[in-house]
Amino acid sequence: MKSEEVDFYKMGGLVPVIAQDSETNEILMVAYADKEALELTISSGYAHYYSRSRKNIWKKGGSSGHLQKIVEIRVDCDQDSIIYKVIQTGGACHTGYYSCFYRILDNNGFHLSGKKVFNPQKVYKS
Repeated sequence: MKSEEVDFYKMGGLVPVIAQDSETNEILMVAYADKEALELTISSGYAHYYSRSRKNIWKKGGSSGHLQKIVEIRVDCDQDSIIYKVIQTGGACHTGYYSCFYRILDNNGFHLSGKKVFNPQKVYKS
């Protein structure tokens, strides 16, 4: 895949990216990428994203060590959404859970379903 094959312009230069565990197919997180973040992902073999709040590119796990090694990159039929199939080191969620999707909604509201795999206060000291 080449970054030119992705339509970054429908949503103002960004596309949503789903990170998915390559072995279990569990959805780990959703973030965004611009063309440069995708190119860094392709060239380095590790997931890069664009932070909408900080307005910059970041490498997943750059500060925590919880890297996402790329196994496969998929693009949808409209070429405006991406899936990174990854090998996740540690947890994907900044709250300490393996996946950001650790809550399930049932008739009684949301309840926890995931497990914490690290202590975010120790990992993100600053």
